[in-house]
Amino acid sequence: KPVMLVHGFGEKADVWRNQVEILKENYTVIVPDIPGSAESAIVTDMSMEGLADVLKKILEAESVQHCVMIGHSMGGYITLAFAEKYAAYLKAYGLFHSTAYADSEEKKNTRRKGIEFIQEHGAFRFLENTTPNLFSPKTKDERPGIIDGQIASLSNFTATALVSYYESMIQRPDRTMVLRSSTIPVLFIAGKYDAAIPQEDILKQCHLPSLSYIHILENSGHMGMLEEAGKSNLILKNFLEETG
Repeated sequence: KPVMLVHGFGEKADVWRNQVEILKENYTVIVPDIPGSAESAIVTDMSMEGLADVLKKILEAESVQHCVMIGHSMGGYITLAFAEKYAAYLKAYGLFHSTAYADSEEKKNTRRKGIEFIQEHGAFRFLENTTPNLFSPKTKDERPGIIDGQIASLSNFTATALVSYYESMIQRPDRTMVLRSSTIPVLFIAGKYDAAIPQEDILKQCHLPSLSYIHILENSGHMGMLEEAGKSNLILKNFLEETG
């Protein structure tokens, strides 16, 4: 029962550590560091489609013919690109704080400003400044150690990698048709306090697949796998039991 967990921008595979600990009891959990993260080298094609190709090669190397894929944030964009190109590999997939919509012009401009900051001040300074904004007010007030730990784990990103991710996200197309044409179950997980991908945007698209599973994490921002690990684990376990 293979499951692939795909991390997002400015993250590494270990962002899923709470989920791996639970899911490994009953599933083969494949948790890659996408190219440009941790020890994974940048590849020639860093587009969402190019990164989806990398995931396909990993599945081929592991002799996996069918899996459930869960993508967080940018990992969800990669998952949607994978679903568009390699649908036959998927039994189900999930968008964890992610969206099929393309960037708005406002979002693109925000990313362009981010690129300028990264190029001027470096990758870690950028992540150090932006990561706290991904967490809910409750997490900031009651469990700041989670945020500090996440920031401390991000010291080895390069500016080149982060800029490549941002440029690829700016260029990615709207993929709501992938959801609309989906014949397999799709999981949506939203955070009530998510400022990066608001729950309203997720709820606007969750009716598109023929079968959707929808959950809102009431105390989370954009990092529900860390902020509400227990609830996230239960959601994923139930989804996998029903669809995997």
